[in-house]
Amino acid sequence: MDGSILRKSAFAMPPTSPAFPPGPYRFVDRQYFIIKYRTDLEALRRVVPEPLEVIEPVVHYEFIRMPDSTGFGDYTESGQVIPVRYQGEAGSYTHQMFLNDHPPIAAGRELWGFPKKLAQPSLAVETDTLVGTLNYGSVRIATGTMGYKHRALDVAAETKALGAPNFLLKVIPHVDGSPRVCELVRYYLEDVTVKGAWTGPAALQLCPHALAPVAELPVQEVLSAKHLVADLTLGLGTVMHDYLG
Repeated sequence: MDGSILRKSAFAMPPTSPAFPPGPYRFVDRQYFIIKYRTDLEALRRVVPEPLEVIEPVVHYEFIRMPDSTGFGDYTESGQVIPVRYQGEAGSYTHQMFLNDHPPIAAGRELWGFPKKLAQPSLAVETDTLVGTLNYGSVRIATGTMGYKHRALDVAAETKALGAPNFLLKVIPHVDGSPRVCELVRYYLEDVTVKGAWTGPAALQLCPHALAPVAELPVQEVLSAKHLVADLTLGLGTVMHDYLG
């Protein structure tokens, strides 16, 4: 296969049948269940890479239901996002994510550097309760609950919040095992339309696991929770800092 053909057709692995199609990637009726909780400040500082700064000892634990996404299909995701500051601008750093669909795992890791692993998350309404769960294999490692649509939130404010910058640490090894890519990446959610936003009483339980260490950012106090339904496009990234450069 010559270089010109590769440049035109081979944008991802495997070259003859990539695990995901080219973007952009549009999501319709994407549901977020986000629980904001207080945690240990030193534990946060150990996992957030410089030059990002930890703003406060707070984590957002997320369950995300994506029933209709371009190229990725129907899947669910769960993980931890940390509020940070970069050069004076507030944003979010994605610490770890778990999902049940291979194409977004491959695309997330290869394009942006999302820290995604295969697991079994779920998000559903059980009678009067919004319930998010995460199993790693047969082991339950996260359970979140919230009273379903107890109070509406300001849609404009939630739309603005979703438009804030997001940061990732993209790491790709060389063929000899040494680092080849180690970059701080910034991306945005674009063309966001929030269709609804609600809050209610919430609880979150995290359990220790050797390969899915969500409990290493322990829950000290649940501060708030929200449930959003939105359409949006996942924008491509920009390298903000090259650790090998």
